[in-house]
Amino acid sequence: MMRPNGLARAAVRFKPVSFAGTFLALLMSALIVAACGILLETGLRASVPAERYAKVPVVAAADQYVRVVTGSGEDREEEAVPLPDRARVDAGLAAKAATAPGAATAVADFTFPVRTADPAPGSRELPVPGGALTAHGWGSHAFTGTALTTGSAPHDGEVVLDAGTARAAKAAVGDTVTLRTAAGRRDFRVAGVAEAGPGDTPLNTGAGGALAWFADTQAPALAGHPGRADAIAVLAKPGTRAEALAGSVRTALAGSGADVHLGDDRGAVEDPGLGYAKETLFGIGGSFGGIATIVAIFAAAGTVALSVSQRAREFALLRAVGATPRQIRRAVASEALLVAPLAGIAGCLPGIGLAHWWFGQLQDRGAIPEAVRVHVSWIPLLVAVTTGLLTALAAGWAAGRRPARTKPGQALTEASVERLRPGVVRTVLGVAALVGGAILTGVSANSAGDDAAGASLGVVMCFMLAVALLGPLVARVCAGLFGLPLRGAGPAGELAAANSRTNARRLASAITPIVLAMAFASTLVFMHTSESHIADKQLRAGLTADHVVTDPAGIPVDAAARAARAPGVEAAVGVLSTQVLVPVGSGEFAALQGAAVQGVSGSGADLAKVQDLDVREGSLDRLGADRIAIDTTLATSAGVGVGDPLPLHLPDGTKARPEVVAVYGRGLGLATVTMDRASLAGHVTSGFDSTLLVRGGSEESLAALGEVTDASGYATGRSLDAELGAWSNNTMAAVIGGFAAVAAVAAVNTLVMTVLDRRRELGTLRLVGSTRRQVLQMLHWEGLLVSAVGVTLGTAIAAATLIPMIRGLTGDGPYVPPLLYGSFVAAAVALVLLAVTLPARAALRRWS
Repeated sequence: MMRPNGLARAAVRFKPVSFAGTFLALLMSALIVAACGILLETGLRASVPAERYAKVPVVAAADQYVRVVTGSGEDREEEAVPLPDRARVDAGLAAKAATAPGAATAVADFTFPVRTADPAPGSRELPVPGGALTAHGWGSHAFTGTALTTGSAPHDGEVVLDAGTARAAKAAVGDTVTLRTAAGRRDFRVAGVAEAGPGDTPLNTGAGGALAWFADTQAPALAGHPGRADAIAVLAKPGTRAEALAGSVRTALAGSGADVHLGDDRGAVEDPGLGYAKETLFGIGGSFGGIATIVAIFAAAGTVALSVSQRAREFALLRAVGATPRQIRRAVASEALLVAPLAGIAGCLPGIGLAHWWFGQLQDRGAIPEAVRVHVSWIPLLVAVTTGLLTALAAGWAAGRRPARTKPGQALTEASVERLRPGVVRTVLGVAALVGGAILTGVSANSAGDDAAGASLGVVMCFMLAVALLGPLVARVCAGLFGLPLRGAGPAGELAAANSRTNARRLASAITPIVLAMAFASTLVFMHTSESHIADKQLRAGLTADHVVTDPAGIPVDAAARAARAPGVEAAVGVLSTQVLVPVGSGEFAALQGAAVQGVSGSGADLAKVQDLDVREGSLDRLGADRIAIDTTLATSAGVGVGDPLPLHLPDGTKARPEVVAVYGRGLGLATVTMDRASLAGHVTSGFDSTLLVRGGSEESLAALGEVTDASGYATGRSLDAELGAWSNNTMAAVIGGFAAVAAVAAVNTLVMTVLDRRRELGTLRLVGSTRRQVLQMLHWEGLLVSAVGVTLGTAIAAATLIPMIRGLTGDGPYVPPLLYGSFVAAAVALVLLAVTLPARAALRRWS
């Protein structure tokens, strides 16, 4: 007899079709694992090379994260949550840092947006594209390379313009220009003109490269952050090493709360968005990657197990001629060792390509800084190959146990008869998964916010595991129910129903991937459509203003007051939109939840004229300093109500405990938190409003303030994804594609392998007189039954997941677009019929 590894090689060589499905499933598994692993590693290693601070050896800045600590002792865990906006330090720390040994000087650095304004009489008009400029403190010229070409350094009330802007405006030293800052509209004397150095770059505000520099003594107030600086740049004396300077600066600034950075860490100070980029990559590579890996392993394991079980007759014959159980197990393991590594290696290359494509999509949409690069190492590739190998070995071992331990005299008989009942362990685990899914459904239904979403993820995983473990039982029950209509479809339909009831295991192996694809695709897609639909509905119902004024560079601070003076205007409210962090949960489940916030000018009565927030409790009349209104879902998540203080972190990390004076219902479409604009303005980089809402008046009278639309036009033009980050659309599509690709490949593999395994049966039907058309009709009816069962179970799992989750997140039911759902059903049916028809036609040719 051949050795086990010889048997494996012969099986792969002479029956490659039996391993094609296994190879493809393992390849897809490696592709998904490699791509997610690369993104995860990139997130862990991501850094941004310093540009603005390239010539600054040491930079001191505030911590750009809020630390959430849970547990204690060995169970202590710390989570770093990136801040929505930049945290700043005391500008006076520059003087302390300058006294550190080895420091030549220290400069407080400021970067903030300013806007052009209609020139006052005798002032120069600045023809800047978009009307936006990026402003800095003049002291930064010491490390950015910016140099004066004419004039002198600015003093209070003065400005230095970049050469291009000055040339376009024909402005010279001594001229006056009018600018709008966070401090309001002011005239500035042009003190000089400068050529921008390599370290001075404009903010991503559409500034088109226009720059302005102000006196360091005045810049913090113009930025809207009196006494605060973005960072402290410390320059070294000749011969001083960066590491030594960093140590002395840490000592000088001890107790100030400032962190000291050098090397690539300086880039993170320039671009706080790196924190969100890391969180995004970690979420995709870790959270989604973990789920996708489970799904990929699940699909691959099912295909491997099916491949082994379909060759039960061969293993039975080997047992009958004297092969030992150990030899059977070694043969199965050898097959895995032959197929899995090759499939894993083949899947790594497209996995690298998928990671680069996905990363590029996120980068194009602003979720990741341009300077960050994909990091590809051997670690995720090795994990991908090893995961596939271990999956194949484990699935092959589990599927090969029965033929290996069967007595030689019973082997052929056992191989010809399908086992009617699953094992006790499998049944117990399946029932436990079913009960766990039911319990989590109840938990999700009684939760809100992120708790509901987290519980719902467990729902879909538990129910999918239950379907996989209890597959034969589920298939037998479903075949009995769905097979009843087939009995009236003629001999082909009746035979299809009988086949499905008799071969429940085969039916289960075909149904499970369809259920997997339908459940996950429906959950992910309809979660997104539901949130978008509900947000749009709330926005349209809640926006009662007659006019909405917007501007890409932001609305000036005094725009609301100017609009209020326009003829016929009843109310004008400026809205400053950003995010805050709200603590939710307690104990080991404590976390920070991001919440969209709108800072509104004017009174609660004015706000009520332009927005209908659907107030459920309290009143907006008391809205003001240290008093806020919140959405009902946030109130439930945070466990607060009217009259309670709500601990939160403002965009720059400043802690606050405002009193909740109202709870409303349209937070998803408008904003989760509503607060006084003055309480928010000093904690954001840009002090310009996001929108201006106006009741009454005419479009013509408001045209000078920005682009004017009505409420309906604004709601139509605003995309929720654009508000939350346009990249999320593509991320969701990629997530869905990852799941659907794995599940679809598994479904096709299973169905093709099942049909090819039935060649003897199909040939027998032809020999006893069935026509080729009748045999294909039977297979088509079986395919339709598989589709119907898979779609029904997948839809049921998605519904059990989505209904409590969407109600917990939004307080409303899920929204399922009929055409989109219909396309899912049509795709499932077409996939099954195609996977059945093509191999069946090939198998029937020899019997024609």
